[in-house]
This record gives sequence, C-alpha cells and structure tokens, in this order.
Amino acid sequence: MDEKVLEVVQRVHELFRKKGLTLSVAESCTGGLISHYITTLPGASIFFKAGVISYSIESKKIILGVSHKIISRYGVISEETAREMAEKIRALTRTDYSLSTTGNLGPDVLEDKERGIIFIAVSKKGQTLSRELRLTGDRGDNKMNASLSALRFLIEVAEG
Repeated sequence: MDEKVLEVVQRVHELFRKKGLTLSVAESCTGGLISHYITTLPGASIFFKAGVISYSIESKKIILGVSHKIISRYGVISEETAREMAEKIRALTRTDYSLSTTGNLGPDVLEDKERGIIFIAVSKKGQTLSRELRLTGDRGDNKMNASLSALRFLIEVAEG
C-alpha cells in the first residue's frame, strides 16, 4: 500500500476506534477500493460494518434504495446521487457514518460528464455533506485518488 494511503487509512482506524464510531461505505466508481483500503489493516471489524459496490443503476436502486427520481433527474454521476447513496447505506446498516462515491473514471464521457468528475458524500445523523472532484489522471490514478480523497473527506467530517 502506498505510504500516503497507509497514513490516511491509519488515521481512519484511529479516529473511528478512539471515538467508538461505526462506518459503512457505498461505492460505485471506486469499485470496492475504499473498502479494500479500510480492511487492509487489522482491527477494521471493530468499526467497519459494511461495504457495498453498487456499480450499476439497478443495484443503486434495488440494493441501496436510491430513488428513480434522483437518478433520472440528475444522473448516476451527480452530487444528489452520491448524497442519497451515503444516506441510504447509513440507514441500511445503522452506522454512525457512511461514505459514498460515484463518478466517471474514464476514458469515455458518460451522461455528458467528462472523465475525472467524481462526487463523494459523507453522511452522519442529521447531516450529509458532499464534494465534487475533478481528476485528471488515467482510470487507475483516478480510482486511487478518488478513494484517497473520499477517505480524507471522511476524516475531515468526523473530526469536525
């Protein structure tokens, strides 16, 4: 694991274990990489309750319960979808926090949205925050950078 990724993952472990918080993740474009990072270190089961890869539109609707209205109005690659993914996985797993990702890693344009546009969201009781990323790497770099940025955002919200 890359040293900067390891630092961030160690911080997530430390923060969630110290505060006694639980976490769930709903990933689309990151394809399970966030969950992989979290579970690379021992002791993740203390706070990490579930990770769902909802890559298709159908899985976002059926597994997570993202509304058809949100997807048809804003698209899968949208802040609104990321926010709803985070809220739905947190409710489904009854965790203190949840994290979600959706976006276009590339190489093609999807939903008229260029390569490298990613939306991340963090949900906690009473509040869901989101952020848009504009990444410029290749598909692999974008996947890693989106995962790392999402974990950093989670830390920022959990510490705040």
